[in-house]
Amino acid sequence: MTAGARPTRLTIVEDHVLFAESVAATLAHEGYLVKRINLADSRATLASVLACVLRSVPRVVLLDLDLGRIGDGIRLVAPLAGAGVSVVALTDGRRRGGECLRRGAKAVVPTTGCLEEVLAAVGRVRDGLPAMAAAERAELVEAALRDREEARRLRARLEHLTPREREILGALMDGAQVRDIARTCVVAEATVRTQVKSILAKLDVRSQVAAVGAAARVGWRPPGPDRSRAS
Repeated sequence: MTAGARPTRLTIVEDHVLFAESVAATLAHEGYLVKRINLADSRATLASVLACVLRSVPRVVLLDLDLGRIGDGIRLVAPLAGAGVSVVALTDGRRRGGECLRRGAKAVVPTTGCLEEVLAAVGRVRDGLPAMAAAERAELVEAALRDREEARRLRARLEHLTPREREILGALMDGAQVRDIARTCVVAEATVRTQVKSILAKLDVRSQVAAVGAAARVGWRPPGPDRSRAS
């Protein structure tokens, strides 16, 4: 920061207290005007966190995407960017990083990185410099777009499951074995195995583990019971 310049207002949204305190102290020493959002309040939600951040009127927000019980911090990127805030996101995955960039983040820094990487990214944003190399940014965004397209195709495949197949996939996601499902549904294990094979074919995967992982990756859950039929 040049002599006489006003300090850059920076807000930290991070639920790892020791890391947040370390970053805050270092940034304050570097001349930033730092505010940390309190995430310990049991009533905190993504909406309340967003409101607190905006009230702090930051130029830069250092945002951890994994906010524990509060939710997925990636949902804060677009509204913050839309409000004119420069977001530097901390993430543990390249595709999530690309999605952050697609939603308007200026830079992403791996959570496995060192404090110097965080400071460097924030400093580039403060100084109006490109926060990331153009090629790296384009690569991450492209990976995120491919992931979104694959998720769209997977959701479409899940829609082709029959009600019974959805029920079985849901049971597999809950950790049930084929014999348990057969016992619960009062059918032969061979019948359940045939239905599992149909699920694998429709999802284009090779194993039950892969089917469960694919459904979990897109946040799929089986529909709940039809209450109208029970009444």
